Amino acid sequence: MKLVLAPMEGLADDVLRAVLTSAGGYDWCVTEFVRVTTTLLPHSCFTRLSPELKAGSCTASGTPVRIQLLGSDPALLAANAAHLALLGPYGIDLNFGCPTPLVNRNRGGAALLDEPELLQRIASAVRAAVPSSIPVTAKMRLGIEDTGRALDCALALEAGGVQELVVHARTKADGYRPQVRWEWIARIREVVKLPLIANGEVWNVADYRRICAATGCSDVMLGRGAVADPLLARRIRDGRGDDAGAADWLELQGMIAEFWARVQEKLSPQQSPGRLKQWLGMMQRSYPQAGDLFRAIREARRAPEVSAGLEGCGMRLHRSNALPR
Repeated sequence: MKLVLAPMEGLADDVLRAVLTSAGGYDWCVTEFVRVTTTLLPHSCFTRLSPELKAGSCTASGTPVRIQLLGSDPALLAANAAHLALLGPYGIDLNFGCPTPLVNRNRGGAALLDEPELLQRIASAVRAAVPSSIPVTAKMRLGIEDTGRALDCALALEAGGVQELVVHARTKADGYRPQVRWEWIARIREVVKLPLIANGEVWNVADYRRICAATGCSDVMLGRGAVADPLLARRIRDGRGDDAGAADWLELQGMIAEFWARVQEKLSPQQSPGRLKQWLGMMQRSYPQAGDLFRAIREARRAPEVSAGLEGCGMRLHRSNALPR
């Protein structure tokens, strides 16, 4: 079993990665994408997105971090991958899954899934540019409007030298609708030999068991479900059920306090409240107590107001139990 924390643009930054991986259960995580367009990016671009590169390419709790690249030019992606490799990343991942219209209009992410030949050229160029000690992996969706070229894309990435492939069981057009096509991951698994990691609509332990049964994969990438339940990876690995107890919420309060402290260090007093509201808004799906916190700070606009709201709900905002830095 391998459990991987997904790249989630605008959500799973270094702060949330640090807090989520502190709970344990993950084999590695993947950053938000670095957009590669027309130039060789400076090292500061990579370290700004992934400060973990300055600490052995691991989060504070020791979970390895792979850096994700997004683009459509094989030579330029290869040059940037080679430059990134000098920083010693745990791995380099290629994004063929982002469904965002802005990204797709600029020939990035899932927009390339009608061009398996291009996917192979990108994978081949990056693999050739990066030392063999650094894994090169990829994440793809099942297609743009339909699944007609899903098998071709997976085979192309395998032929290009990708060592692991994450398959998000939706097309670009599917967006994030609840319905997923897990059966297509099973079909891809029948035609490729490289390790597959299943992804899509895993919100709890029961979903994990279902996706494994439907796809034949034991390796799973957790995305929004891991944000909604920060203890999900550990529940899966320990074989626990989905029932959350008082001890779970007590632990989560500490994680929320740590997240809030770190967000305030990173962002301005005007920007930081939105990040905490975003997380609590998702977490209330799994924990009613998170909904109480969300409602307590919903109208707050600045960091001191948020802190007052959290303390008013009985939370202790101190750093005596802070994560290692």
